[in-house]
Amino acid sequence: MPLERRVLIWMCVLVAVNQLGFGAMIPTLPLYAQSFGVAASAIGMAVAVYGLARFLVALPAGGLADRFGRRPTLALGGIVSGLGNIWCAYASSYPEFIIARFVAGAGAGLVITTGQVVLADISPPEMRGRMIGLYQGTFIFAVGIGPFPGGLLAEHYGLGAPFAAAGIAAMLAAVVAWFAVTETRDFGRAKGSKQAGPKTSFFAQIRELAGRTGFLLVSLLSFANAVVRTGGLFSIVPLLVTAKLGISVTQIGFGMMLGSISGALTAYPVGWLADSFGRKAVIVPASMLIGASMIVFCYAPTYAWFLVASIVWGIAIQSAGAAPAAYAADSAPPGRNAAAISTFRMTGDAGYVVGPLSLGLLVDLYGTTPALWVAASLPVMLGIAFALFAPETHRGARAH
Repeated sequence: MPLERRVLIWMCVLVAVNQLGFGAMIPTLPLYAQSFGVAASAIGMAVAVYGLARFLVALPAGGLADRFGRRPTLALGGIVSGLGNIWCAYASSYPEFIIARFVAGAGAGLVITTGQVVLADISPPEMRGRMIGLYQGTFIFAVGIGPFPGGLLAEHYGLGAPFAAAGIAAMLAAVVAWFAVTETRDFGRAKGSKQAGPKTSFFAQIRELAGRTGFLLVSLLSFANAVVRTGGLFSIVPLLVTAKLGISVTQIGFGMMLGSISGALTAYPVGWLADSFGRKAVIVPASMLIGASMIVFCYAPTYAWFLVASIVWGIAIQSAGAAPAAYAADSAPPGRNAAAISTFRMTGDAGYVVGPLSLGLLVDLYGTTPALWVAASLPVMLGIAFALFAPETHRGARAH
């Protein structure tokens, strides 16, 4: 089996184990936070602090991956995430729980960022969209099915059980990283690829990347997609459709699960499109579809239309994950994979912090519909700017 394929398989195993544990916590996180007797506004901190930790650790993750290697950084992330989640399960107060969530988020940031660096290392441009698509499809599928076993654990063993399970899963992911994932830091150099560029300081690499129009725009698109996901889909859509359509939480959860499954099923076809016709041929339509799905959510007259919006969303967000990540990896000059991917991830993770706060404020000031329109407009406007100003980084054979 070629080395690239073997590394991809083990990375998919690693991310499946890690994200299955993350998904298990989703249904019980608000209830567990509430069990400490805090106000509703404080419960949101349990979500935001996790995203904040991922944001803060993204660049250090790239630096560690460059200095010490991808495999040790992945393993370290699994251990830190595991300890943080187990700490969450046994926290005795809300402040302690928040600190533990921050630790767990920092570990997750190390794993997620370094995982994409590994994919950039091993994927040749003509296969990059498909390889990243398969990896992210595994990611989405694991998160999507995680809430079901997580709910069962909480029902039978208490609200802290999913956090303990997530901690064990993260530790298992660390074992996979250390014993099964091949070190890829020097992989490209051994094959004479673009990894063999001159040595430059990590922050100098970031400054160089920030001056590239295409890389800047694709990073801003990642930010916008995260804002729409956390501020629009997770925060506003449930409130809107519950009030307008009168559907239950279970029905909302089913729709979101359907969207996740749809996205996972389209992972490889979307990657093939990005490899065959170029990254922009996927990124621009996906940005339009994300905005369109928000508008359909906004005006869905029936539950069936809510399901349609969920499916469109799932396919669009998968496309807007794999192709932009491939574009960011394409944009990396020789030897700059870690700097490019960590900067790209940091910008996206900033959206996980900004999204719920900014769109929540808009809901308070103007209502759910105007806030959802703002969310829809962000990826559309950036998608148009990307179409006009970003250079294509990979022209597939079928694009000519």
